Amino acid sequence: MTESQQQPVSSPVNPEWPPPPPYDPAPAPFTQGAHGGHGGGNGGTAVLPTVPAEPAPNKRAKGPVALLAAVAITAAAVGGGTAYAFQELTGRTTVASSTTSTNVVPSSQRGSIAAIAKAVSPSVVEINATLSNGTSTGSGVVITGNGEIVTNNHVIAGATSIKARTSDGKAYTAQVVGTDSSKDLALIKLEGAAGLKTAALGDSDGVAVGDQVVAIGSPEGLTGTVTSGIVSALNRDVTVSTDENQGQGGGDGRWPFQFGGRQFNGDTGSSTTTYKALQTDASLNPGNSGGALIDAGGNVVGINSAMYSSASSGSSGTDSAGAGSVGLGFAIPINTVKSDLAKLRSGSQS
Repeated sequence: MTESQQQPVSSPVNPEWPPPPPYDPAPAPFTQGAHGGHGGGNGGTAVLPTVPAEPAPNKRAKGPVALLAAVAITAAAVGGGTAYAFQELTGRTTVASSTTSTNVVPSSQRGSIAAIAKAVSPSVVEINATLSNGTSTGSGVVITGNGEIVTNNHVIAGATSIKARTSDGKAYTAQVVGTDSSKDLALIKLEGAAGLKTAALGDSDGVAVGDQVVAIGSPEGLTGTVTSGIVSALNRDVTVSTDENQGQGGGDGRWPFQFGGRQFNGDTGSSTTTYKALQTDASLNPGNSGGALIDAGGNVVGINSAMYSSASSGSSGTDSAGAGSVGLGFAIPINTVKSDLAKLRSGSQS
């Protein structure tokens, strides 16, 4: 309440409190009739013109009614900023309810690869995992300012330690929060991170074949590499291993998967899972896994997860020489990621 609301007033909002001052008995009929509590104010209105106008009737009611009114007015005033303020204070983003794409880049630069790269690159990190049989390099997408990172499960599966590096070169140690091998997703948390730029998570249900997309990741450890293309197809069945030893691809960064009845990048083993993926011709290479697939407005619509390489088909691979994208890449739709976040944040290790 304001200071003026806290002062006693003569308006008969509540005749019992505060106690009325020792008025002359003559105005008493007006006081009783003015609050309309007895027969609509009979007898009080007759003397109303003779009483000087008081500002009190224009004041807000006291007590809980005024408090609720003030809260309602304040809530209406801040409106759409409430969720944003909550996210900034807590470092958490309620991305599951964000299903409408926005323009992260200026409207006049929508579709500009340079503008998309500038806007989103700070929200993509390089991930290096130490494994029992080597190392794994991949990418990840920042979803909260305090360092929550979404990546592929196969990037960090079986890792004994995880390091992440942001686009400005700052390095962090990361811990696994939760994994979901059935969707090839993982959530990690950077230690001591604050104020990171978060990615805008779009709506993958609104993606159409032919839409322009941009991929950002760290192929072969080349941090912040940007490639572009289009969405080539929707709802492609991609099968990956749920066995962490198979999923590591022998520690060479080439992740086994099945597509169209064939195996690529090695043997996926007998324990597998299949998910629906976006297909893209944006160039993806080992190290892009876990990185962002972005629409023309700068919204992340997928997490890059698998790529076909002409040098990596068959049941096993030798080295990565000659391996590279031939225009067949796959990404986990971002709506799948958003629906899985609660499970990942709960610490699930599946």
